[in-house]
Amino acid sequence: MPNITLRDIAKALGLSVSTVSKALRDSYEISESTKKRVADYARVNHYMPNRMAKSLKEGKSGSIGVVVCSIDNSFVSRMLDGIDGTCVASGYDIIIMQSKESLLQERACLKQLEARGVEGMLISPSAETIDMEHIDQLTATGMPVVLFDRIRKHPGTFQVGINNREGAFRATQHLIDNGYRRIAMLNIGPGIYFADQRGAGYCDALAANGIGYRETYVRLCAPTDRETLKASVAANIRALFALPDKPEALFTTTDQLSTHSLSILHELGYRIPDDIALIGFSNTEFASMLTPPLSTVYQPAFEIGRQAAETLVGLIDGKGSGDAETIMLPVQLAARESSRLKR
Repeated sequence: MPNITLRDIAKALGLSVSTVSKALRDSYEISESTKKRVADYARVNHYMPNRMAKSLKEGKSGSIGVVVCSIDNSFVSRMLDGIDGTCVASGYDIIIMQSKESLLQERACLKQLEARGVEGMLISPSAETIDMEHIDQLTATGMPVVLFDRIRKHPGTFQVGINNREGAFRATQHLIDNGYRRIAMLNIGPGIYFADQRGAGYCDALAANGIGYRETYVRLCAPTDRETLKASVAANIRALFALPDKPEALFTTTDQLSTHSLSILHELGYRIPDDIALIGFSNTEFASMLTPPLSTVYQPAFEIGRQAAETLVGLIDGKGSGDAETIMLPVQLAARESSRLKR
């Protein structure tokens, strides 16, 4: 069935096209009763505005660009759910692009989105994004930008995320409270700000409890494609178990490191937590159903996405604060069988 037009609605209701258009835009010039008549008729007859014509007329695309590391990640998917719901409710489409953890690809994504005329951008920086110059150049053009999830100390930037250092401290402290002293960490890096913050939280907890830092217990995995990352996790876990004084517990700092570690430990025949306890950052809703149920620092992914999108829509619509701010959402620790009290 073809989409009805403003002219069709006007003819059916005996109104001018201009009146119908203003009614649908909630103009103060049109009475509430007429607005209701028009809105009811449009809804019943499935009226859809011609977005392309509207964007040409108003000089606005009605689109928001979103750049993430990869959509092949449950944590990212949940953030995208939060972003999508908020943007749709606010009348914006989203265009999602993936950096694949590459700075060059991230820059290319931003250029493409800018060329498409998006009205604002939500960016979760790639693992290689240390220098923020390309993002600063974008905001200098007047483009509204909000960074989400992978936040950092960067004045003048709107950001939404969590306190990574606190989350890592709580995870490590939980292991210590449950009787573990030889605690290893799998992290990504080097030079990735959010990962460095999680590493710092791990060190803080060790120091607070008088436990010496062991360089051999800290292993870095390059954040590449899924299969390469899994191979790196496997190699590092084997190396940890080959140590004369092997660790009793393992803290993993990202969602993918957590799920890969659980899988690999099973494949290698290690019992969790009897041979090694495990806790990680993870957003999977199935953590409680894994074998064993996985202890996690739970990041509110949906809320991060929702809040970031709300902040950006406010900036686009001119309702946002003039002063850039960083919104820190609380983290929660869910203790389960994988890190139970040491026996």
